[in-house]
Amino acid sequence: MNIKVCGITLLKQLQQLEGVDIDFAGFILSKSSPRYAGVTLSKKDVKAIEFDIKKVGVFVNQERDEILQAIDDYALDVVQLHGEETPYLCEEISEEVEVIKAFCIGDDTNIDKELEEYDDVCDYYLFDTKSGSDIRGGLGKKFDWKKLAKSKIEKPFFLGGGIGLEDAAKIKAIKHPDFFGVDINSLFEKEPGVKDMALILQFKLALKKR
Repeated sequence: MNIKVCGITLLKQLQQLEGVDIDFAGFILSKSSPRYAGVTLSKKDVKAIEFDIKKVGVFVNQERDEILQAIDDYALDVVQLHGEETPYLCEEISEEVEVIKAFCIGDDTNIDKELEEYDDVCDYYLFDTKSGSDIRGGLGKKFDWKKLAKSKIEKPFFLGGGIGLEDAAKIKAIKHPDFFGVDINSLFEKEPGVKDMALILQFKLALKKR
């Protein structure tokens, strides 16, 4: 089970995630986010880091050139597109790094219809919870996970949206063949952008427990 910790804003916490073998670390590079990392994370320091953890830049409806510049500035391994980005943009970015295309799921969302134009242009999907605001992710709310079982998802996907420590057993019970990992954020924080490392480690151990 892969774990992606999103909303990292501190270099020390990135190093700590590497130390406990977390798989993916997400830096939100959209200025509208309360977890915007563009000020607190040094591009030079992040670029110089040679870790096994995959560095993920998270963008929301940003221009191609801005994304490509960030890939170079931070030596990103993966780009997560968390807005209404077109399949064409996904394809362009996927020529440089792996791409996670995020979809915000509500009660009325037809997941199959949302995905049909993106199957060939990204590497992973991420399913988050739809909100009524412009803020994407980090809301601490779940969508109906049963919708995933009813959908024809044929690409590795991350499950996000309101996942907390108490959800470990439910997550382990998911049997979807393309379930690749979980995306955790706000319910593992002391404050926006500052993670509770003890909770993250507890969660990792709970996922491993039989």
